[in-house]
Amino acid sequence: MELLAFGDTGWGDELFLATLMTIAVSITAMIIGFLFALIFTPLKLSKNKFLNFIANSYTTIIRGVPELLVIYLFFFGGTGAVMFVASIFGYNEYIEINAFITGAFAIGIISGAYSTEVFRGAIQSIDKGQFEAANVLGLNKFGKFFKIILPQTLRLAIPNLSNVWQITLKDTSLISVTGLVEIMRQSYIAAGSTRDPLFFYSFAAVLYLLLTFVSMKLINRLEVKYSRGY
Repeated sequence: MELLAFGDTGWGDELFLATLMTIAVSITAMIIGFLFALIFTPLKLSKNKFLNFIANSYTTIIRGVPELLVIYLFFFGGTGAVMFVASIFGYNEYIEINAFITGAFAIGIISGAYSTEVFRGAIQSIDKGQFEAANVLGLNKFGKFFKIILPQTLRLAIPNLSNVWQITLKDTSLISVTGLVEIMRQSYIAAGSTRDPLFFYSFAAVLYLLLTFVSMKLINRLEVKYSRGY
């Protein structure tokens, strides 16, 4: 256990900071994913064929392409895109995008594709009588959404969103290729330095399992409380 000691004699403090980075990326990516879902879920449900096509293309492409490839595309393509826009305004120097931003945004787009499908399914599962009752009560669009649709959508979506959270949490291991020091990257560095890869990769697995276990317990509590209406 000396390898996990804090300070100069071990890797405990580095792995602790890497765990915090993993949590930060996961939460940021989920928030970004929710924003994308907020945009694309209405398009998925739209009767407009063009808007529907855009949303279907987004969810199909992102879910069909390997997550690592999506991260590579944004890591290398994002820098090129920013430099191209900057060149239009006369700035021709090299611009490097922060690894945290790149990783969180790439994983957030992946999370958003899955979240979009979750919210779409949840909204379509709401009984049509609920919408008819909202119309009878004379609620406007905002009132119908926040008082009728949103509460029932969340109740139905939370169980599946827990799966999206697990996907997002585990996908953070892929952004080690960008150089961001999260659990997987730090384990790789420690394994290379100590020449004990089995120990550090096994400990990384324990950390991921612990994060998954704790987060799922919290989500289950939220699900139970929300199902009871408080």
